[in-house]
Amino acid sequence: MLTYKRLLAASSAIVLGAGSGFATSVLAQVPNSSGTTQSTTPSGAARAGDTTGGMNITSRAESNFARDRNITVMQRPREGYEARGVRAGTFLVFPKIALTAEHNDNIYARDDNEIDDNIIRIAPEVTFNSDWNRHQVFGYARAIVNQFQDNEDENTTDWLVGVAGRLDVSRDTRVNGRFDWSHLTEPRTAPGAPQSALEPVQYDLRAVALGFQHEFNRLMVAGRFDARTFEYDNPPRQGGGTVDQSFRDRTVTTLGGRADYAVSPATAFFVDLSTNKHEYDRGASATNINRDSDGYQALVGVNFELGAVTRGEIGVGYLSQSFDDPSHGDIDGFGARAQLEWFPTQLTTVTLTGTRTIEDSPVPGAAGYLSTNLGARVDHELLRNVILSGYAGWGNDDYENIGREDRRNTLGVSATYLLNRNVGLTVSFDRSKQDTRRGAGNDFEQNRVGATLTAQF
Repeated sequence: MLTYKRLLAASSAIVLGAGSGFATSVLAQVPNSSGTTQSTTPSGAARAGDTTGGMNITSRAESNFARDRNITVMQRPREGYEARGVRAGTFLVFPKIALTAEHNDNIYARDDNEIDDNIIRIAPEVTFNSDWNRHQVFGYARAIVNQFQDNEDENTTDWLVGVAGRLDVSRDTRVNGRFDWSHLTEPRTAPGAPQSALEPVQYDLRAVALGFQHEFNRLMVAGRFDARTFEYDNPPRQGGGTVDQSFRDRTVTTLGGRADYAVSPATAFFVDLSTNKHEYDRGASATNINRDSDGYQALVGVNFELGAVTRGEIGVGYLSQSFDDPSHGDIDGFGARAQLEWFPTQLTTVTLTGTRTIEDSPVPGAAGYLSTNLGARVDHELLRNVILSGYAGWGNDDYENIGREDRRNTLGVSATYLLNRNVGLTVSFDRSKQDTRRGAGNDFEQNRVGATLTAQF
């Protein structure tokens, strides 16, 4: 039978929602705890529907594409520290709640007139998994409530719900899909966060995804489709009125395919092709540019595992985005996606990540930008119930048409102590910095320190 265990831990690398601050939980099976400094725009952060991208780690031991000779520190099960869950027929239900106390020394992410505050964050969550021999169904519901001590206009309540499933057509063929619906808050550190807004920008995000995967001995093919719809609220403006954000409402659809060929059980070369379409609710006007666009990405690369020491995937290629507005130049150039995991010992995992993508711009006057991100993360199991983590990230956003370039840096550390299978404590610190190297932007430095108490069953 399949078993799904939950580990009590907390890490600032797993973001439960845009603007949620410190993360409140890590699941033992959750991947991508890299600490990459990703773009803070939701188009780059909310790709939950991508069912086939990234490292290809399959569960069938005899597969030429299995990459499971080792397991990361954050994914490793820990006997005696995992929630048992509540059985409901053939499903396992995992309730959880996290309470975080945080101090933020620059809550508005400004270069001058910095304001600090203390925040209490409450994050209840429930997930469920099927406990079947074949197929899988997973679902979740989460809420993130932020309460500021002195600046009540910054108080927010986010929520996220979703369901996902996998149909095992045969031992070589799988079909999967998911649906996610969330109400999120854009962080004040986002590049387009309006300084004149009395409250943070909030938005609704709906995402649906379908995918398939089939193995032909040495050849594996996969396809994917996802659609994401963004709808933004207009926050109140200082001095009266509202700050219009409706120009950002849009639907983004992506269609992609991938083929992997295994030259050995530990090495496979791949080709990954995808096209996308961005359709905005508002067309061109005297105060708004036409942001509609079509684009594609073509990557070639290698997916590998070197014994039980290193595994990863590196893809490089070309990406392009063409905009309907003739006054806005096309964005194209070098594209990349990479993730490397190194296991110097069984107790330490080092993860390196890198991406280069085209993102939708939240800044008036620019329809898109090139985003380059690099990240490094180290997780170390000091004791079976003590986990130390550190990460650093670098990012660069180059905006088309307005001559703006932002440089972002992050640095963070955390320590998690698991008291038992029901209670865990994490202390964290992170530092974020942004410098606008060209054009009109927002320079800031922000430091956050917090402690999270998590209870699960």
